[in-house]
Amino acid sequence: MNIVVNGYKTFVATGGQVFDNTKPTVVLVHGSSLDHRCWALQSRWFAFHGYSVFAPDLPGHSLSDGEPLESIEGMGSWLVEALDSVNVNSIHLVGHSMGFLVALEAANLLKEERLITLTAVASALSIPVNEELINTAKSSSSAAAELMLKWGFGPNAQVGISAVPGMQPIAIGRQIMSDNPLAVDLIACQNYTNGKLKADKLNCPSSVIIATEDKMTPSKFGLELASSLNADISEIGSSGHMLPIESPKRTLDAIKSFIIRHTL
Repeated sequence: MNIVVNGYKTFVATGGQVFDNTKPTVVLVHGSSLDHRCWALQSRWFAFHGYSVFAPDLPGHSLSDGEPLESIEGMGSWLVEALDSVNVNSIHLVGHSMGFLVALEAANLLKEERLITLTAVASALSIPVNEELINTAKSSSSAAAELMLKWGFGPNAQVGISAVPGMQPIAIGRQIMSDNPLAVDLIACQNYTNGKLKADKLNCPSSVIIATEDKMTPSKFGLELASSLNADISEIGSSGHMLPIESPKRTLDAIKSFIIRHTL
């Protein structure tokens, strides 16, 4: 569906069902230079099992208009404005990588009665970024995306093994990332330092999903995040940082088992 946020058209994937704000809503926030497509399996399952799905393309990404936002704080505020525009009141927030930092900021802005759960997928309290990668992204998003695809997927994906018949996860990542504002997203991650402060303020049920082969946010940082949130921990083996694309079924299982337990 298309909505308008701050005067700009925003695309929101709803999992193949008409959006209904009276249902508990699973909000899926993509990571750097990605979009709603990384949540294809997860969004469809929730949409057909009693939930509404709200998986936006952030401003300036893929099907959403506007300039890309330059800070995690700005993205968090934007996400709350987007949710307010469709009157969502029962929210399960899920974010992958940078998307979790955005969700963390949004969680601190939402009223306690609106936020039901918070889930991090392959993320941390902060996400430092290699300066070489940022410089590469400034000159070529596609070249930087190629580097991230090498680092972001586990060994099985690197040799062509796929959880989705007929589709190669690295090729999916390449298609999404090459034309999106990767440098802006990476710089926003590099500059974000409020994660610990914001995590310590929250007391909603939380979950952290860790990938054992994650080279971009190694598991020790996911465990640190889980400690700050007093969160449940799920571990997905033989997978890298791009969990929603690389291991979609196992990622869905980890997300849904937690959310179902906390659905009224």
